[in-house]
Amino acid sequence: MENGEFQELVIKQFGEIQNQFGKVFQKIDSLSEKVDNQGTQLKENTQILKALEHLAEVNKAEHDKMFFTMAEMSGEIKNMRKDLSTVEIMTANNWGDIAKLKSVK
Repeated sequence: MENGEFQELVIKQFGEIQNQFGKVFQKIDSLSEKVDNQGTQLKENTQILKALEHLAEVNKAEHDKMFFTMAEMSGEIKNMRKDLSTVEIMTANNWGDIAKLKSVK
């Protein structure tokens, strides 16, 4: 093989190597873009998750407040029932007293 043929072969091989490197760099760029997009999506998902966690905390606080209010109302209703029972007993006693007074006439 002569020197000129050898140089042409080397140049041809070098061109093919450059072509292959070009394809590799394109794939690397494509993968890099995909990784960047996934990073952006991950940030968005993290923000959504944080918002949902905050909403869950707010809902829990509202639930706790409602539970406390219901417990307070339950206590008030029990007191009202007790007071109503007392009024019923007093009314029954009064009716008894009225019946006695009527019988005395």
